[in-house]
Amino acid sequence: MTVPEVPLGPAEFQLIVLRRMADYQPELVEDARRRLGFSATDMRAANAQWQRMLHSKYSRGPVGSLRSVLGEPAESAERKIGDLTCYALQWSLPLWPELRFEAMTGPGGMLLTEHFVRAPGARRPVLRRFGDARPWSCVLGDVATAFGPLRHLEGSAPTRDLALAQVPDDPDAPDAGSTTIAFEFVYGLLQTARVYVRP
Repeated sequence: MTVPEVPLGPAEFQLIVLRRMADYQPELVEDARRRLGFSATDMRAANAQWQRMLHSKYSRGPVGSLRSVLGEPAESAERKIGDLTCYALQWSLPLWPELRFEAMTGPGGMLLTEHFVRAPGARRPVLRRFGDARPWSCVLGDVATAFGPLRHLEGSAPTRDLALAQVPDDPDAPDAGSTTIAFEFVYGLLQTARVYVRP
């Protein structure tokens, strides 16, 4: 069955992002999809259209596709990563008003990363112990600030990150020890946190 083409804009892009998160948090995804006023069919159609756009012979590349769907970035800033001059392009998405969807580009406009970051001026969540890290409550940068340094492991897909951190068992008792927690992210937004068991 052929999935029909649909026009893609910021609202539909949120469906594409949500679809990547459905394996981890299906109930949160369903609730968000309904709040946006879209059906499950709409989500499948938006995702199919996005894939066609990325793989078309007329594709403008990942960054060009983001611009065509999301419009011009709300913020654009130059950043130095080692000897590389990179650019961070950020867009606002209504579902996550305290976050920005960020695309980091390198030389020649090559896409390096795309993930959620905390919006300028937005308050960071208070993360002191394992139970504070709830799904969708924080981004990778929040976890790194609270519990870093992080040890990054290979994610199961390009949009997924897996990071380990030593989280204090009792932040009010420094001598109480810590536990290794595995944090899983999709587009940099926390999906699960669990005690890490070495394979």
